[in-house]
Amino acid sequence: MRNFTCECGNTLYFANSKCLSCERVVGFISDKLTLSACEVIEDNIWLAYADNQRYKPCSNYADYQICNWLVPVTQEGKYCASCELTTHIPDLSRKENILLWYRMELAKRRLLFTLKKLGLPVWRHIPDKPHLRFRFLEDVKEDEYGQELTVKSTVITGHNNGVITLNLQEAEDASRVMMREKMNERYRTLIGHFRHESGHFYWDMLIQNSDILSSFRSLFGDERADYTQSLNTYYSSGPPTAWQTQYISAYASMHPWEDWAETWAHYLHIIDTLETATEYNVAILNHPMVNPLHDNSTSLSSFDEIYEDWCRLTTVLNALNRSMGLDDAYPFVISSKALEKLQFVHNVVRQQPY
Repeated sequence: MRNFTCECGNTLYFANSKCLSCERVVGFISDKLTLSACEVIEDNIWLAYADNQRYKPCSNYADYQICNWLVPVTQEGKYCASCELTTHIPDLSRKENILLWYRMELAKRRLLFTLKKLGLPVWRHIPDKPHLRFRFLEDVKEDEYGQELTVKSTVITGHNNGVITLNLQEAEDASRVMMREKMNERYRTLIGHFRHESGHFYWDMLIQNSDILSSFRSLFGDERADYTQSLNTYYSSGPPTAWQTQYISAYASMHPWEDWAETWAHYLHIIDTLETATEYNVAILNHPMVNPLHDNSTSLSSFDEIYEDWCRLTTVLNALNRSMGLDDAYPFVISSKALEKLQFVHNVVRQQPY
């Protein structure tokens, strides 16, 4: 994730809604992928310094402070390009849900920023393809005569025909860590969920019924294998003994669709983290990190450059964490087969037709 600069010269970060130096209001312009300081010229009308255009704050910005994106004044709707993609939000009568909703939307906006920089279709409506949408739902609970609330129905995080559903509990740190331990996962984050589920969406967009489907199957396996049966087998028997030699994660071994989604998510981890490193001029042994995104998708760095710098960077990140007595920041070992799959994802992104 890149940083931005205020009109006063202060550094602005992606989530900022105000410059802490000059106290100007700040808003993100999605068409230009930039965060801009603004001048408030009248009620709900702001002039952005970045392009000298007029905008209004997203309704979720003005009403709930869970968004910092802007809407062109010429646009009729009151929601920004990101919030427009959310079709269901949590019950806001429960005040604790506003913070959880904010975390959901922030992680979603980070995902959208990376997807847009990669040149992938997000808001464009492709004929005969699903439209990307998000639902943030919570488990339905009932009170048994004043007793402790019990779960009546559980929201399953997943993707279906363009709609990504996330359980609100994933935005609760304690609940997410508990689930990580229960599922025996070393890595489980909110942004990781978004990236994984977006992988399912882009499989439908870029792989299904395409001329690279046979190449996908030769590398990831045949996605026509019964998904429910594969799921039941995975949870009853666990991953194959030597899954590390073939997959980026244990869950990737469950079914070719999950292998793709896990690999896709991992690729986005790499891209975003390397871009962040370049924003801070990180260099290892006098070797500056490559910025995989540059200015647009047509100038994507080569995969070899990206992976070599990723290995350098994660070696240092893990060493730093160990010095602090923390778990590895990057608890993965990439096998040659998993690396081949990452290369495939890179090629799909670079050559995508939209």
